[in-house]
Amino acid sequence: MLGGGGRSSAGAVIHLIVLACAVTVLYQLTALVACLRHLRRRQPTSNWTPGVSVLKPVKGVDPLFEEAVRSHAAQDYPEFEILFAVSDEDDPAVTVIQRIKSEYPGAAIRIVTGRTPAANGKVALLIDAAREAKHRILLANDSDILVPPDYLRTVVAPLEDPECALVTCLYRAKATSLAGRWEALGIAADFAPSVLVAALVGVREFGLGATLVFRAEDLKRIGGFEAIADYLADDYQLAKRLTQLGGRAVISTTIVETSLGGSTWAEVWRHQVRWARTIRVSRGGGYRGLPVTHSGVWALAAAALGCWPLALGVSLVRIAAGWVAGWMVLGSPVVRRAWSLIPLWDLWAFAVWVAGSAGHTVEWRGRKLRIAAGGRIGGWGSEAEKGRV
Repeated sequence: MLGGGGRSSAGAVIHLIVLACAVTVLYQLTALVACLRHLRRRQPTSNWTPGVSVLKPVKGVDPLFEEAVRSHAAQDYPEFEILFAVSDEDDPAVTVIQRIKSEYPGAAIRIVTGRTPAANGKVALLIDAAREAKHRILLANDSDILVPPDYLRTVVAPLEDPECALVTCLYRAKATSLAGRWEALGIAADFAPSVLVAALVGVREFGLGATLVFRAEDLKRIGGFEAIADYLADDYQLAKRLTQLGGRAVISTTIVETSLGGSTWAEVWRHQVRWARTIRVSRGGGYRGLPVTHSGVWALAAAALGCWPLALGVSLVRIAAGWVAGWMVLGSPVVRRAWSLIPLWDLWAFAVWVAGSAGHTVEWRGRKLRIAAGGRIGGWGSEAEKGRV
């Protein structure tokens, strides 16, 4: 039999787990509210169509690259240009870009060869592309982002409001491998709702590399892309600096699509840990609170203590939040097929969180980088490596 101390300890553990379950359910309910709020928003309608310079740093040909380039060239928008920045004139992406340029002779498409050295090779290319941009609205996005025909109209419109400093987009991910689809499930059912919750509770400095739209004059005010050239989380750092000028970040109602290159579980794991460590060094306080969002972990803990109704309730609320975010907001087919695995994703995410809680090195495009305090890249290799994406 348990002594008084043993019963007291067991009771304390149960109370702790019940409290954790209550907190995580509150978070998931908040995520549901944030998702429903986003769904109620309407596409912006505006006749304001300033010229736009689209800046796309490129290295190699990703699975969706050709479709992505074509979707940008076919935009229903009065005046825009697309600047593809490459570090090597012989990059295979150049051939694809030139072919699509010939298909759309009316599109202003240019290829910029990057020469600027920087710790973050992607930002190095953005520096060179921005120097060549001729319009007052800049849009930076990843090379494999597939967009709808009205993309430019919808993502630029919020900037008509001077209180808006930045527009960003949620994205759904496509993958062909089992490991890649697993990661796509997490992006849709875990990452997307966390972004919407951040916006709901008033977090200002968020921006996703899938789309970042802002004024060229504001970029100049923060010191250009050069100000973030030494940081790994360049999208977050850009959003942070732009919103510090006094404006707010807006999540567009437009959803874009990307591809996930990870074909093995090891690749997905490394990518997730890199992401986790980057978040930890950039936003330490927020990182420490992430286990609150891992509802599947707390449901498992409740089940282990024999609190099956509590475990079931937590799991159902978690699945509901993941379903609404992943399917209703993003339209992710992975969530539609694998919704029952959402609580299991939380166990994976918790393991990633543990791995990300220690260590300062990450693997990024075949390079091993050390992340210093604040998210700066340290020990980033030889002169020959500078400027590579």
